[in-house]
Amino acid sequence: MDIRRLKSFIVIVDSGSITRAADLLHIAQPALSQQLAALEEHFGQKLLIRSQQGVSMTDAGHAVYRHAQIILRQMEQAQADASAAGNSLAGRVSVGLVPFSSAATLSVDLLAETRKRHPGILLHLTESVGQTYSQMIMNGRLEMALLHGTGPIKGVRFEPILSEEFFLVAHRDFAIEADAKPVPVNTLDGIPLLLPPAYNFVRRAVDTAFTRTRTNLKVVAEVEIVRTLARAVGSGLGATIMPKAIADRIVSESSEPLICRLVSPRIEETLSLCVSDQNPLSEPALAVRDILLELTARLKN
Repeated sequence: MDIRRLKSFIVIVDSGSITRAADLLHIAQPALSQQLAALEEHFGQKLLIRSQQGVSMTDAGHAVYRHAQIILRQMEQAQADASAAGNSLAGRVSVGLVPFSSAATLSVDLLAETRKRHPGILLHLTESVGQTYSQMIMNGRLEMALLHGTGPIKGVRFEPILSEEFFLVAHRDFAIEADAKPVPVNTLDGIPLLLPPAYNFVRRAVDTAFTRTRTNLKVVAEVEIVRTLARAVGSGLGATIMPKAIADRIVSESSEPLICRLVSPRIEETLSLCVSDQNPLSEPALAVRDILLELTARLKN
């Protein structure tokens, strides 16, 4: 099989349209359609369904897309290994770091340590709220991720790393006392809160805590950008409840004095390292994994 057909198929799926994919690949649309037809003939299955809205994958298309990602990564790694034979590790490694967690504070350190120890490794870092990292690992788009949760999810393996406690961060105008004792959740009834959207793990943990204590959760805005969240909290637009690493960051970035207190009953989430249980990590990916585990071990201390 011509490897270019697999590359073209991935671009078609990712762009959602044969027309857009042709533009991105700088080839004529009829030629791209022929590549797709040849790929479908090879597998004996319809891979994509075309509509006015673009293209969508069939079940067979999902399977081919996942394997195509893996095959292309292996080809890239083979090229990197051949080029670096007898020398240092080389190749591309994709890592997802879940936002609103301790993982999000590790990106610069992970990049710096990888460059220092393995300059031949091209590190691809992703920090996105809207994408499911476990699914991206199963599809071969990521090799590993630090995320909230412990599974189980078929196709991936979870290795619990640490437990993150949640803290309330609020402007002093909210008249919450600066106290070393945890603040009871039921005293936060009706307080305006700035939180991630409902599908986020952090938000779900906060929702659950308020529901269990029968406390009114008043979300006045859903914010997916930590820097914006920090500025909004510092301006007194609302309070927030975040894992300690993010709470500390909000406090450190604010020019205003903020209250930062643990909440009770305790809200916590497990941060886990997630990898495929089907495809072994490459040598460069194993090296990055080791660095990532070293960095998360520091967070425990």
